[in-house]
Amino acid sequence: MKFKVTNDKGFNIPTLMRHLGYHPFRDSYSRRLGAGHYPKFHIYVDDHGLELMINLHLDQKKVSYQNQVAHSGDYEDNERLDEEKERIITLLEAI
Repeated sequence: MKFKVTNDKGFNIPTLMRHLGYHPFRDSYSRRLGAGHYPKFHIYVDDHGLELMINLHLDQKKVSYQNQVAHSGDYEDNERLDEEKERIITLLEAI
């Protein structure tokens, strides 16, 4: 799920993502949904100045095959993704 948000306060990306409850994960950010490592929300952020392009998906489980990056993830049409998008937008508006 891709969507745009405004960063009109000019926060740097790592600080903003920590505020949203996400932690660095390689070249992206993740937020766990429970005590284990999965499921987790996974976000890539493209910084375009005052506008950020968010690429959000939900990783359901770990990569199944050695030396592969494919995994069981939800990218669109998912109630949890819609709720997380709304949570992110609400938190950013409150800053």
